[in-house]
This record gives sequence, C-alpha cells and structure tokens, in this order.
Amino acid sequence: MPEGEELKFEEALQKLEGIVRALEGEGLTLEDSLTYYQEGIRLVRLCRQRLQEVEGKLQALLVQEGEVVLKEISLSGGGGYGD
Repeated sequence: MPEGEELKFEEALQKLEGIVRALEGEGLTLEDSLTYYQEGIRLVRLCRQRLQEVEGKLQALLVQEGEVVLKEISLSGGGGYGD
C-alpha cells in the first residue's frame, strides 16, 4: 500500500485479521510470511496511532451540580467517568 494512502481503523483492523489468519495457516513460503509480517506490523502501528488520536479527542459529558461539564477521559489506566 502506498505511504500516503490512509485506511480507516476498521479497514486496517480487518486487513490485520486477514494477515493473522494467513500466518496461522499453512503453505506460506518464508518470503511470503515475512511480507505478511511486515505488513502486519505496519497495520498494528497504524491502528495504535488511530486509537491514540481518538483517545486525545475523546470527551465525556458529565453532569455536576446540575451543569453539563465536558471532561476529557483516557482509555488507558482504567480511570475515567467516576474520577
């Protein structure tokens, strides 16, 4: 895939799942396995980047003392709404 071509998270994840299935199967040459592995690593990095972008933008609406308050939450660390 060309460097500039952008995949949506769901598309990248679907391709990654296909690569995993291919690598778990039989009949791939060493060269094909290496090619699939390299593409898989690229897709994992892309998915991780997309998740980090969303995490930075994710906000939750909370009601505090009758007022709606915007509060950014983090997907990592188990914290979030009740903090």
